[in-house]
Amino acid sequence: MSDTLTTEQVHAARALLRWRQADLAEKSGVSLPTVKRLEAQPGLIGGHRETRALLRDALEAAGIVFLAPGEAGPADGVGVRLVQASE
Repeated sequence: MSDTLTTEQVHAARALLRWRQADLAEKSGVSLPTVKRLEAQPGLIGGHRETRALLRDALEAAGIVFLAPGEAGPADGVGVRLVQASE
C-alpha cells in the first residue's frame, strides 16, 4: 500500500460512495474537523501517516481501489475505482 493519498482521490472516492465528509470521519475514526482540514488543500494530503492510513483503510473497506500514476488511463495521474457497492 502506497502512503500517497491526494485530496482529489479522497473527493472522488467519497463521490463514488456517496459519502459526506461526516461519513468518512465516522467510518475512519478521524475527527470531522481533521477530515475537513486535510481535504481543504489540493494535492497530497498532509497530516500524520497514521491518519492517512485510517482514511485510506476506510475507503478501501468500502470498495475503493486507489490507482497509481498510469493505472487510471493514458494520462500520468492518479485515480480511484469502485470495485464493490458500499453498504
